[in-house]
Amino acid sequence: MKTLKISCVSLILWVVSGCGSYNFTGTGKIDATTFQVNFFQNNAPLIEPGLDRDFTLALQDLILSQTNLDLVNANGDLTYEGEIIDYRITPMTATSQLTANQNRLNMAVNVRFTNAKDPDADFEKRFSFFFDFGANEAFTGTIKQTALQQIFERLTQDIFNASLAQW
Repeated sequence: MKTLKISCVSLILWVVSGCGSYNFTGTGKIDATTFQVNFFQNNAPLIEPGLDRDFTLALQDLILSQTNLDLVNANGDLTYEGEIIDYRITPMTATSQLTANQNRLNMAVNVRFTNAKDPDADFEKRFSFFFDFGANEAFTGTIKQTALQQIFERLTQDIFNASLAQW
C-alpha cells in the first residue's frame, strides 16, 4: 500500500513538473511582468463615439484576465499600440428588388506590439473581423452592442494569440 502511494505521488509530481512552462491560458512562459496598452485612436472614415476607448479597455481587460501581468501607464515590458483603421457598414446580399438583405459591420485595427524583453517578438500587424445583421434591423441598441462585443472578443483574442500565445 505504501509503495502504491509513493508511486502515485511520484507520478503526479512528474506530470506537474512537465507542465512547468505552460499555463492554462496557453501563453507558455512569459518573461515580462508588466504591460501597457496605449490609446487606440479611431482613424477610420466612420467615427463612432467611444469606440476607441471601449476597444482599448477591452484589450486591457483581456490581457489582465488571461495573464498575471500588471497593467502600467508607461515603460511596460510589453507595449500594445495602434489605431482603428476601418469601421464601416456595407450591404452584403441583395434581394430580387436590388435592395440590401443583409449588412456587415467591418472593423480593423493596426497593432504595433513591442516586447522589451524579446525584441524578436515585436510586430506590426492588421487585425480585422466583422458582424452580419439583417438590413431591416437598425444598428442601434442590442444589435450594436452584440456586434461590438463579438468583434472586440475576436480582435482582442487574435491580438493576444499573436503576441503572447504566438498561434
